[in-house]
Amino acid sequence: MSGDKTMKQLQLDVDRYIGQYKEGYFQPMEMMARMTEELGELSREVMHQYGPKKKKSSEAENSIEEEMGDVLFVLICMANSMDIDLAHAHDRVMEKFASRDKDRWTRKDGDK
Repeated sequence: MSGDKTMKQLQLDVDRYIGQYKEGYFQPMEMMARMTEELGELSREVMHQYGPKKKKSSEAENSIEEEMGDVLFVLICMANSMDIDLAHAHDRVMEKFASRDKDRWTRKDGDK
């Protein structure tokens, strides 16, 4: 597996995986609940690593990377089930930020 995949390749990978099963994609609200669960797990890992609340010895070893992967998987499932091209969605949000927030932050010297 390569970290150099395009968003389209990631979406195809997930679609092929889900396509093996008769059940297919969950309904949007079920995926939203799953996303909420995964975000909670990611939040917990960030808290353990960077916050004041450290992991109990009885808690399973998870990593921020693993939890981000779970969030990404569910997001891709949602996008695929709704026929949303995430690369296109990304481009649109970057355009929005570039115009809306162009003067919001202090630029580094030399950057325009």
